[in-house]
Amino acid sequence: MGEMEERAPDPLSMRVSHADREQVAEVLRVAAGEGRLDLDELEERLDLTWAAKTYADLVPITHDLQPAVEPRPQVPSPRPASAPHHVPEHLSSRSIMGECKRQGVWRVPAQHTAFALMGSVLIDLREAVLESHETRIQASAVMGEVKVVVPAHVHVVVDGTPVMGDYGQGKDKVPADLGPDSPVVRVQGVAVMGSVQVQRLPPPGTPKKYLGTY
Repeated sequence: MGEMEERAPDPLSMRVSHADREQVAEVLRVAAGEGRLDLDELEERLDLTWAAKTYADLVPITHDLQPAVEPRPQVPSPRPASAPHHVPEHLSSRSIMGECKRQGVWRVPAQHTAFALMGSVLIDLREAVLESHETRIQASAVMGEVKVVVPAHVHVVVDGTPVMGDYGQGKDKVPADLGPDSPVVRVQGVAVMGSVQVQRLPPPGTPKKYLGTY
């Protein structure tokens, strides 16, 4: 009767990561803050969240919280037989009297350190893979420059200290497009006679003639 067809794995049976559990936990906390869960329900569902092993375990935990928030984690599609090339992860970005650039497709951990001493560091998150719903970037510059570039859908919180320098968010070149599931990037640190700037830009490859029209 011919060879038996290979059956694709069920996405719901795939194992979840800590980042998936944290995403669901954040949805539960928001729902409790809005009064849609009481404290006992919150505690019970958080216990189930941290004990979850597959996407099938996570989905029922937030099924009744629609439509105010999108509670369900994105279930990955089955990977093809030929897996994509390895995506590098960088825990830190440092420059001493030089230049360091993080661009293109790369993995950003929940905690990332950027430091520039009489040099420059570029952290471009527009094509990056954020491993956590909330990412903290400890960005500091001493007589140097750190620039963090984010896409339209990322919510940015800048909380740095300038010391005879500049620490803040520049003028966006693309309108923010934020929703309840938007990832959060928190930029913290100090700029000593240097600059740490965050800016929202359109996707890479956008013609420069359009950058001033937003």
